[in-house]
Amino acid sequence: MFNDIGALELLTLVVLAVLVFGPEKLPKVIQDVTRTIRKIREFSDSAKEDIRSELGPQFKDFEFEDLNPKTFVRKQLMDGDDELGLKEIRESFDLRKEMAEVTDAVNGRESVASAGSVNESAKAAADSATTPDLLKKPAQPAKDERPPFDADAT
Repeated sequence: MFNDIGALELLTLVVLAVLVFGPEKLPKVIQDVTRTIRKIREFSDSAKEDIRSELGPQFKDFEFEDLNPKTFVRKQLMDGDDELGLKEIRESFDLRKEMAEVTDAVNGRESVASAGSVNESAKAAADSATTPDLLKKPAQPAKDERPPFDADAT
């Protein structure tokens, strides 16, 4: 619960508690707070047990943590039976590799994956034939020629 509290924060809280409650009342306040926390935990545990007993034996493995959407999705997709083949899809998808290939394509560099498999001159010729050079300015149309119609731009 308090995993990210450091020594300085804890020392600040202790000093603040001593200043607010005083050294005489501080032990009583700590006892009252711990007693209240213990009662809340007991109430929560008994409520969970009541719900489990009311649900019946078919829900004996029910965990309240499964109601958290992140936990539910992780349990259903990651840990469950792989009926849909999601594990294979998840393992075959490498986001870093995909992003590196896109970055190389945008920057005009040859990606590492295609460097060993394709001859550079053949690749350059194929790229120039199929994809336009985005860094090169397009030729200016003649004065009486209309620009091409772009339905998405209107």
